[in-house]
Parts: sequence; structure tokens; C-alpha cells
Amino acid sequence: MQVIENLKVKEKVYIEKLKNGLIVMIIPKKGIQKKYIIWGTHYGSNDSKFIVPGEEQVTEVPKGVAHFLEHKMFEQENGRNSLDVLSSLGVNANAFTTNTHTAYLYEATENFYEALDEFMDYVQHPYFTDENVEKEKGIIGQEIMMYDDYPEWKVYLNALEAMYHSHPVKLDITGTIETISHIDKEILYKCYNTFYNPSNMCLVVCGDFEPEEILKEIEKRLIEKKPEGEIKRIYEKEEETIVNPNVECKMEVSIPLFTLGIKCIPPKQKEKVKTHIAIEILLNMIVGESSKLYQDLYKSGVILNMPSFEYEFTDDYAHILVSGASREPKKFFDEFNQEVQSYIENGINEEDFARIKKMIYGEYVKEYNDVANISRMFLNDFMRGINSFDYLEEIASLDIDYAKQILVDNFKKDKMLFSVVKND
Repeated sequence: MQVIENLKVKEKVYIEKLKNGLIVMIIPKKGIQKKYIIWGTHYGSNDSKFIVPGEEQVTEVPKGVAHFLEHKMFEQENGRNSLDVLSSLGVNANAFTTNTHTAYLYEATENFYEALDEFMDYVQHPYFTDENVEKEKGIIGQEIMMYDDYPEWKVYLNALEAMYHSHPVKLDITGTIETISHIDKEILYKCYNTFYNPSNMCLVVCGDFEPEEILKEIEKRLIEKKPEGEIKRIYEKEEETIVNPNVECKMEVSIPLFTLGIKCIPPKQKEKVKTHIAIEILLNMIVGESSKLYQDLYKSGVILNMPSFEYEFTDDYAHILVSGASREPKKFFDEFNQEVQSYIENGINEEDFARIKKMIYGEYVKEYNDVANISRMFLNDFMRGINSFDYLEEIASLDIDYAKQILVDNFKKDKMLFSVVKND
């Protein structure tokens, strides 16, 4: 078993690749009552066009299958719903689908191993029928319509559609009522058998465990499966330009909502962590709570609270999103743009850079206080080809010159767009 230790947070991760290809990560937390487990497959809403290992022809499935599959996994042949079974054991169970992966999880303070029986059973035993698939279409259809009525979701999705020409990241994870109408049990089984192979999955567990013991408990609950070859995922070639610099939508909102998007260059593998940290520092400097821009806009009533921001990236796409509410959204966009240009032309203040860098390092360290945060972080980073400890190591070596280069390369005016939802 490989052991990676980080002395900064005094944590270790034990990593084992099993014979069936499954990666197991164990992060022991001595004396902690809570236990958390998350089992993810590298299969998300982006993966609707692919070549199954051992086949030559391209398989294309309707948009929304990954999310649909996640919903159906809890229903068992014996008539039980595994989510209900886990809840009856007193554990907090859930699942989610992203653009890049699907995950099943639970958190427990007791009955962990009883829950593990059910958890590992349902993830490995799908049960799809014509009847239960048709029933689920109605349930997910209602979910799709509900999200269509959420201004916060609409402003976000409109930004992605204005950013990407063809990449599936622009599409709603749930699909549409039209696309899910074409899903049947054969499609679900094909996608399950392709993407839910252990060699395409990672299981992370965190709590008061002895690594060798919890590994044995996991192994004895695994059904026998041979590892597959690589799944070839096919995406249309994405243009570097954005689709539309401005998009507006009318909905019932008390204050206009906005999402400012910036289409970025996907970072190289060795630069992923460092680029992510640099962009996080830059966004905090430009429009974070202690920034001059935020203070000025807040005092003048242009914005009512601090915008949220994120940097999302994979091997084939990357973007920045800044979202919030503003009485004058156009003014926010213009001021943000001016601030970026000012940083490019005048440079980055050393004191501000050092202060924000220290703050972000503190936030990274805090993540290790909670078993849920640790587990989800390690799974999410694994899906991007990163070890979470790398953030703690890379931040120390990140300097102003590197941040300035990231600013110039990624915060380009012609790659910036603005999505607004307002009443009129």
C-alpha cells in the first residue's frame, strides 16, 4: 500500500490499487467519531459519446444518462430502495452527478459496517426494467422543469451556453425532457457496464480506521470483475472563441442576477494545481471581500454581498465564473473588467498578494478538519489527476510573476462574457 504523508497538516493517505483496477484511498483520523465513504466513477454528463473498451464503433447515448443512472441505482430487485435502507440505519446517504463523475456516499457515527453492506451491494447491482425506467422519466422531468424556473440556475447555464460552441459542459447535467425520453434499460445497462467497472472508479474513506482492516472489509464486499481497457471519450473540437459576449433573460427576480464568465486555456497536467491556486488568489484580489473593488461596489449599493467565484477545469476545458446579484449588473461587469486591466498594466501589489496567499493556505488547512470535506476533495482531485496534498505544497512556491502570467493568459477581454437575469 502506497503511503503519502503531508507534514503541514499531519495527515496520511494510504492508496491501494486492487487487482480489479479499483483505487482505494484511506485517510485515517484517529479519535474522530464520524466516518465518511464516497465511491465515484469517472463518468459524468459530458460522457455521452464514447468507444467501449474492446469495441471499434462509437456509442452515442442521449444527454442526461449519467444523472438518470445515478437516480436509478438505489432501486433494488427485492423491491427495497437502498437510500431508505441506509437512512433506517441512521446514516446520512446521498449521491450526485457532475460533468465529469458520479458519486455515491454516506456519513455515519454508528452502524458503519451494516451500512457498508448495503452501500457496496447496491452500487454493484443495478436493476433496470422498462417500467421503472419509464416511471423515473416523469420524476426527472419534474426536476428539469423545476430547475428551469430557478433564476440562479438559468443565469449560470446561460453563461456556459454563451461560452462554449460544442463542448457538452454547456449542457444541463440532467439533460432535457426530450433527451431523457430516449433513455431505456438497454442504454442504462450499457453505460453502467462501461463506466462502472472498478478500473474506472475510486473509493475514498475517512475516519478512525486501521488502513489494512478497512481495506479488507472493502475487498470482501467487492464482486469479481476484471479490469477494462481505457474508455475513449469523444468530444467535438471546441473553438477558442466564445459564442456570445452578452446574454439576457427575463424572469421574476427582485434584484438582477449575473454570472460573469471567462473562457480559459485548459491547464497542462503539471500546471493544474498551480494554475488553480493562482486564479483563486487573483479572484480574491480582484473582487474578494477585502478587495477595493468589492468594498467600493458594496458601499455604493451596486452589489449587496460578495460574489461567488469558481475556476472549473479538466484536460479539455477550463473557465472562470463570478456570480452574484446587482442593481447595476452592467456597472459590475465594466468595473471588474477595468480592475483586471489595471492589474495587467500596473502589476500586482506584493502585500496584498502575500496576505491573500496566506488566507487561502489557511482555508486549505481547514479542509482537513472535516471527514466529508477530506473525502470529497480527494475524490474530486483524483478525477482531475491530482493528489489533494499537492495544493499544500504548490502554494508555497507560487510567486507574483507566475500569478501575473496566469492573469495575462487567462483573463482575456475577448474571452469574457456576461449573463444577466432580470425582470425587464
